[in-house]
Amino acid sequence: MNQNLDLSKVFKALSNPNRLEIFLNILKKDGVDEELKSCFLSELTGHFSIGAPTISHHLKELVKAGLIETNKKGKYVTCQVNGDMVDKLQTVFNRTV
Repeated sequence: MNQNLDLSKVFKALSNPNRLEIFLNILKKDGVDEELKSCFLSELTGHFSIGAPTISHHLKELVKAGLIETNKKGKYVTCQVNGDMVDKLQTVFNRTV
């Protein structure tokens, strides 16, 4: 897939304020500790004034854009940042700044 098309999906996903906030929340958790590299969907619902179904929808959009990955662990869903995409974004911003 064309890199510009990938990036347009990323920026479209992050243009929604709720998705941006969710992504930044997951990103914060990702770098804290090796054991905390992922967060549970249930943790996210406590930080936002939107319901779990809406958060779930936003997570699906972030997954579609390649920004995060989700894994099901029993009845729980964990979310972590896609490091490759973050690296790609850093490269783009470093070149344009």
